[in-house]
Amino acid sequence: MTEATTVELRRIPITHPDAARLVEEVQGEYVVRYGSRDESPVDPTEFADPTGAFFVAYADGVPVATGAWRRRSDLTALGTTAVAEIKRMYVVASSRRTGLARRMLAHLEETALADGVETMVLETGSRQPEAIALYVASGYERIADFGYHCGAPEVRSFARRLKTGT
Repeated sequence: MTEATTVELRRIPITHPDAARLVEEVQGEYVVRYGSRDESPVDPTEFADPTGAFFVAYADGVPVATGAWRRRSDLTALGTTAVAEIKRMYVVASSRRTGLARRMLAHLEETALADGVETMVLETGSRQPEAIALYVASGYERIADFGYHCGAPEVRSFARRLKTGT
């Protein structure tokens, strides 16, 4: 990507062919880093209104990144139950280190906040130091592990308060 590259973030279904291809790519990345795919359950309806959103970033019309959020009514984090979980953050190798992950993260936060979410949570892993660095630099703090990978030695869970409760 160059400064002249046009980047567009589009909300699309997780089942869209562009989304499905990029999700498969991130699964391949998990195999390389952890030795297996991420088998945590994902219901496509969780990423549709009113419970979530799935986005693909297009650089000059080419799909290069994904990011999604889904509401988590079963969690309390940083003092609120208005929580959404970030899922499927991924940038293709050729578009990394361009600020695209930071842009996608900000977009996820903005759209979730506009939908009434107060705190974002996420799970990542110790073998993804770039992801951990991004989240920490963006104001995320470690929280108790939750979700499908809770208790796994490599899991790292984070949260960030988007809005002060009223």
